[in-house]
Amino acid sequence: MREKKRRIKWEPWAAMVVLIALGLWLVWSPLSSLKSPTPRPGTETTEIVMGANKGIVEVSRRDGAEPSFRVLWRGGFESPELTAAQFRQTFGDAAFASISAAPPSRLFRVLHITTWWSLAWVSVGFIGQMAFMGRQLVQWVSSEKHRQVIVPPAFWWFSLVGGVMLFAYFVWRQEFIGVLGQSTGIVIYARNLRLHFKHARRQKHLAESAGATPAATVGNH
Repeated sequence: MREKKRRIKWEPWAAMVVLIALGLWLVWSPLSSLKSPTPRPGTETTEIVMGANKGIVEVSRRDGAEPSFRVLWRGGFESPELTAAQFRQTFGDAAFASISAAPPSRLFRVLHITTWWSLAWVSVGFIGQMAFMGRQLVQWVSSEKHRQVIVPPAFWWFSLVGGVMLFAYFVWRQEFIGVLGQSTGIVIYARNLRLHFKHARRQKHLAESAGATPAATVGNH
C-alpha cells in the first residue's frame, strides 16, 4: 500500500503572514512616533519634554561659531536651526539651562541614542544577536561530538529567543528589512521545536508500547 503523501500544514504559512503584517503595522503605524528621532552625526543631543511633547535637542558646535540648536520631536517634526537667543525666546531659559548642563556620554554618541531607555532597547538587540550567534556554536559543538551534522533542540531554542528579541529591536529601530527577516524565522523555529517534541513523544509512546507487549502476551496464556 502506497504511503499517503504528507502535505505541509497551512498554519505556519498563515502565522508568517500574520507576523509580517504585525511587523509592518508596528513599524509604519502611528505607534512608530514613539521612536526616538535620529540626530545628525557629529552633534550633541539631550532630551526635552514640554507638556505631552517629547523629543531631543540637537546641538551643533562648529569651530569659531556659536552653537546652533534644532529640536526633533517624536513623530518626525523638526524645528529650523535656532541660535541660543532664539532657543531661549521659543522654549525659555529653563529649557536652555537643562540642555547646556552636560554633553551626552560617549557611549550614547557611539550607539546613536539619547536616553537610558534607548540603551535598554539596544541591549535587547545585542543579547538577541548573541543568542543568534550562540546557536551556531551549539550546533557546531554537537556535530563535532557525533562526527556528523546534528541539529540539537538547543539550536532552535537559541534561534527562537534570539529571533524574538531581534524582532522587537528592529521594530523599535523601525527597520522593516530586519523585521521581515525575523518574521518568517520565528515561525519556523517554533514549528521545528513543536515537531521535535511531537516526534519525541511519539517515539516514547512506541517504546512504551513495545515494552508492554511481551508482558501482555504472557498474561494471555
